[in-house]
Amino acid sequence: MAIPGGSAFGYARDIAEGFQVVTERSFKGITPPEMDQLAFEINRGLRDIRAEQVATDDLPMIQAKNRKIQRMNGALMMMRSFRQKARI
Repeated sequence: MAIPGGSAFGYARDIAEGFQVVTERSFKGITPPEMDQLAFEINRGLRDIRAEQVATDDLPMIQAKNRKIQRMNGALMMMRSFRQKARI
């Protein structure tokens, strides 16, 4: 089965924006090489989000940035947990 959203980049972007809710079941149909690609894209997305400069007095933008980081980190942790349980 392929990555939902068509590509690892698209799926990682959808996770960051909150369009895709990630659970351990989300990774059941994804092959190990696809998971490697998804992990790479999530890490790249995290670097890009962290690199964004947000004004210190713009609270809604700071919150949005932190929510994106939280979603991406959560997805990465779930993927690691899934791979460890499945011994992939």
